[in-house]
Amino acid sequence: MAEPPLAFVVDDEPAMLDIITFVLETQGFRCEPFRAAEPAWTALARTRPDLVVLDVMLPGMSGVTLCSRIRATSDVPVMLVTAKGEPDDRIAGLEADADDYVVKPFHPRELALRAQRLVRRNEQTENVHTPAGELRLDPGGVEAQLGTERIALTGNEYKVLHALIAQAGEVIDFRGLLIAGWGDADRLGGRELLKTVIYRLRHKLDAAVDGSGQIIESVRATGYVIRPIG
Repeated sequence: MAEPPLAFVVDDEPAMLDIITFVLETQGFRCEPFRAAEPAWTALARTRPDLVVLDVMLPGMSGVTLCSRIRATSDVPVMLVTAKGEPDDRIAGLEADADDYVVKPFHPRELALRAQRLVRRNEQTENVHTPAGELRLDPGGVEAQLGTERIALTGNEYKVLHALIAQAGEVIDFRGLLIAGWGDADRLGGRELLKTVIYRLRHKLDAAVDGSGQIIESVRATGYVIRPIG
């Protein structure tokens, strides 16, 4: 039997730490709680969790700083949980490359569903057969490979491409891709930002195979899809 997913939960408020831990454990997670960022960072050197649920306002090292450190060395999913819901605060968290952002107070079921989605997304298949060859994502979160060509990706490009590959053959709407890439479906200018990332991905993929066919297809007024073969 597969071992349940492990979540590191970091929050300096004992009551909130207990609540988040309880919610996740009732959904099948194993949890390791921390009341500060430093011991969580130390623990990450010896154990790779399946998810990190991280408060932003922490004593000492902030949650945003810890998120940036994690992202520099690992692609483990990071969910920021905070009372700070202003746009600038959310942008700071997403710029640190967090995978999701939940504002307190939150519904326990929503937190659990978001956590499960992040873990599933990280476990999903990372390759697909396309007319231009096999497209594969590097688990390290920085590269793709199309046929024999390796392609450098930014963090947002990787996340959007990961979502398209994981649901190859299914059209993913704009909101779904914004959540996958930035954790926020309602960010100002999000649609244009997504179009820019899709344009860059298409350019990189096309260059890797000498223009032998568009891999990411547009679906008018809906979203985008990668159609597999075989």
